[in-house]
Amino acid sequence: MDRIVFLGTGGARNVMTSQVLSTGGFILEIKKTLLSVDPGPGAVLRAAQEKIDISRLDGVLISHRHLDHCGDVNVMIEAMTRGGFKKKGMVFAPRQALKDDPVVLNYLRNYVGNIQPIEGLKLYRCSDLEFKTSMPHKHGDAETYGFIFYGDDYTLSYIPDTGYFNKLSEFYRSDISIISTLMLRRNKNVDHLSVPDVISLIKEHKPRAAILTHFGMQIYKAGVDIVADKISQATGIKAIAAKDGLVINLKELLTSDS
Repeated sequence: MDRIVFLGTGGARNVMTSQVLSTGGFILEIKKTLLSVDPGPGAVLRAAQEKIDISRLDGVLISHRHLDHCGDVNVMIEAMTRGGFKKKGMVFAPRQALKDDPVVLNYLRNYVGNIQPIEGLKLYRCSDLEFKTSMPHKHGDAETYGFIFYGDDYTLSYIPDTGYFNKLSEFYRSDISIISTLMLRRNKNVDHLSVPDVISLIKEHKPRAAILTHFGMQIYKAGVDIVADKISQATGIKAIAAKDGLVINLKELLTSDS
């Protein structure tokens, strides 16, 4: 089945270092392609707890170089390649995360079938799954991209860390949207999405369902379900607060929405 398994729903420094929420990103399985997306700290442990065999991974995808998105990437590569004894799989990451400030250890690079630097607004393929990168996000000095994944009869978008800007909603039009929702209130000095930003985005690009994740400490303390309910009421579109370990059957989600 096409599914998402959330290995972590937390984001930013305080949540990452306290681990009140795991920061392991998520596993995406579409078209029988198994992909680890933004495997931050906790990804490997959570995968074991959820009984996901990460040696079956076809690829690892990193949106940017920050630790809460890539802290476990090297362990994921070890698992995917069985410690280098089976050269396979792909690693996708911005060039900055591979060249300027590398997060993938050099000795592991020969273990992988292919390491692919990603650029903005390009189409890529991992096994049978195609995805497109976004334009560069507004996220400090970190080269950051989001993605649209192409299922058989639906599209899934993932909006990682970024400050709000007008072109976001135009690119991310999709059936299901995973949105990094870090802050309760806007802060012009922090390049992350707040609840008001997410409400604006959902109203503009109108997904059939929105899945909220990558919560900061403010949202954790306020209650992720309370925040999701507020967003649902403001937009008229189902907003789901992801939980650590949550499994979502993507086709069932679309069926339940119709």
